[in-house]
Amino acid sequence: MGQIFRLKVWGEYALFTRVEAKVERVSYPVMTPSAARGILEGIFWKPEFKWRIKSIHVLKPIQYYSILRNEVASIVPSNIATSKRDYFTDDDRQLRHSIMLRDVAYIITAEMRLVNPTMENQIKYSSMFLRRVNKGQCFHRPYLGTRECSLHFSLPEDDDQAIPDTMDIGPMLFDLKYPADPGQKNARAIPYFFDAKLDRGVLHVPEYLYKEVDG
Repeated sequence: MGQIFRLKVWGEYALFTRVEAKVERVSYPVMTPSAARGILEGIFWKPEFKWRIKSIHVLKPIQYYSILRNEVASIVPSNIATSKRDYFTDDDRQLRHSIMLRDVAYIITAEMRLVNPTMENQIKYSSMFLRRVNKGQCFHRPYLGTRECSLHFSLPEDDDQAIPDTMDIGPMLFDLKYPADPGQKNARAIPYFFDAKLDRGVLHVPEYLYKEVDG
């Protein structure tokens, strides 16, 4: 059992895309556990530990916002810089609809689970994380689902309260389980879902999911 931390994040817009949405992007009403983990790793990450999301508190009423954006229709090849084939974004541009969230704020409760736990390492990494949060430091700028939805972060305040809403969200993406041998032929990441529910403004993440993904 590792140390538990709480981090407050907020921003003007968010887009946690539902996986069942195809061309048009539609956001979950609440931040996903994988997005929360990505935020924490953007602030502080070491191979000596893993972040385990326990719960996500929704601090502001859920509001949707509809926009149209220009996006490219195909995936740009990773070797585009060295490829002799020309690629013009203007020829591959499409107008797509996105249903996003606006004016969001959350408190992420997470456990720092050390791979080889010792009291010395727990104190060291805990202090490093708290120091980075207090100074606003991060390895890369965390975002709320997509990179254009940047965020602010800090430690929670005493008067931060979850909204009173309760709702069934349905199947939500928990995380991806990657193959032990990435070089294996036809190796693919396996998505894991859980039946998400917002209980008086709090999304609780079932503990058994970590046993399935990390096991």
